[in-house]
Amino acid sequence: MKIKITSVSGIFPAYETAGASGMDIRALVEEPVTIASGKRALIPTGISIELPEGFEAQIRARSGLAVKHGIGLVNGIGTIDSDYRGEIKIAVINFGDEDFTVKSGDRIAQMVIARYEKVEWEETDTLCSTERGEGGFGHTGRK
Repeated sequence: MKIKITSVSGIFPAYETAGASGMDIRALVEEPVTIASGKRALIPTGISIELPEGFEAQIRARSGLAVKHGIGLVNGIGTIDSDYRGEIKIAVINFGDEDFTVKSGDRIAQMVIARYEKVEWEETDTLCSTERGEGGFGHTGRK
């Protein structure tokens, strides 16, 4: 997969352990960015990628930042489409009680590369039946 470093300080995403499915992505900021409690920031990474068609890059929060500092992603999980060529920027939100400062080089999110399928819709008046049927939230009764 191709990657373009858009700054001399850009750092390749990297798998931090042998079993990791997500690559850590690092911040690339000129000055530290402080995110107040309840506020958002768009954090640049200094990288752009070229995904093959049929793949996406999923941008996910890092669990350590979430648990220790309340840092998450504004949109839950971000998607980088195969036709996007701009710099990857991370939309971060501070759910914590204290300000959080992002410095250049900090691991700010993780990226998982995933294959996907495109579907074509076929309109119908009926759907096949299942044991669950139309049962929604909490329907299974399992804990």
